Amino acid sequence: MKASGKVTIVAGLLLLGSLAGSVVLLRKIDRMRSHASLEEVLYISSPKALKRLSLGYDGLLADIYWTRAVQYFGATHSQGSEHYELLAPLLEITTTLDPHLLVAYEYGANFMAAKRPNGAGQPEEAAKLVERGIESNPHEWRLYYNLGFIYYMELKDYPKAAAAFSQGSQVSNAHPFLKVLAAQMAQHAGDAEMARMLWTTTYESTQDHMIRANALAHLRALRVDQDITAMEERIEMYQKRTGKLPESFADLIQSGLLPGVPLDPLGHAYKLMDDGRVEVRTPDDLPFIEKGKPLGYVPPKVPKFLPSD
Repeated sequence: MKASGKVTIVAGLLLLGSLAGSVVLLRKIDRMRSHASLEEVLYISSPKALKRLSLGYDGLLADIYWTRAVQYFGATHSQGSEHYELLAPLLEITTTLDPHLLVAYEYGANFMAAKRPNGAGQPEEAAKLVERGIESNPHEWRLYYNLGFIYYMELKDYPKAAAAFSQGSQVSNAHPFLKVLAAQMAQHAGDAEMARMLWTTTYESTQDHMIRANALAHLRALRVDQDITAMEERIEMYQKRTGKLPESFADLIQSGLLPGVPLDPLGHAYKLMDDGRVEVRTPDDLPFIEKGKPLGYVPPKVPKFLPSD
């Protein structure tokens, strides 16, 4: 047999073996469902080993694992579970297979960092994920913004947040607001104004419906907390003047402490309770509020801005 014929046979056998291996691997991956056990989903749990076995299909497998990560988070979230053991491993595998899959860093970090029940409540892991993303994609300013956001909003590590914003502001085509955030951090670290700036930047710098809805919900919550804080001050002033609590907002209006009946960001009138507390009328529509929740209120498992299935 000629040498060229042997090469053709060997190449054909290798191709058949590769295809067979790919089919087996994809079938293993396809077993992953939101209800699967850790062993079933992570049949090959080593990202590096999986990358070696991917037979050049790194990008395809990364997309598959990213899809599974989204499905897993969505199903776990909709079921009201607060346990997301598979999320970090799935994201690690995804980004090892494709270090340039930016959506996995941005959205994955959002899934991981948010407090329960709105997310996995794993901000440290989220920061590590984004830091790996920056190592592989140093010219993507959004990753620096995401990292600074996590350090600021979730970890309350203001120096690291300032450093992330500052580094990101130096990237070509970076959003100009990163410089503002870095400059304002020292003066406004920890206050509502900085939080408002961050959520406003998030809302304005993306076209993704879910991210914008989440940002808007947080901006509304900040507004409610600010409104109620101001009303509490006026109620206290009224009590000091009259020796009693106001019976309604009309008392505060008549005394000149309020210009009119206050409305929440959704246009509903706040409620003044007999004990002087101020409540919102539709707390389910205002997730993330710290003030204004009725006594004994239990928030829904899935906020209205998130899909329920």
